[in-house]
Amino acid sequence: MPRFLTLADVAEQLQISAAACYALVHSGELPAFQIGGRGQWRVDATKFEQFIDDRHAAARAMLLSAENAEPRN
Repeated sequence: MPRFLTLADVAEQLQISAAACYALVHSGELPAFQIGGRGQWRVDATKFEQFIDDRHAAARAMLLSAENAEPRN
């Protein structure tokens, strides 16, 4: 994997639209930076991997929370 990914690369890997990928960047959920004369967005591959790991952790926490909230008979 290259060190820096375009938003199109990230969108393809996550199987989401380019607009959804931009929304993740715009909201600050996915760290990215602009570079070059046209201000093209790039995502550091290590930050992308951390983003995915964080999403996995959040999903696990949500599942555990839901399991603990279920009434036991």
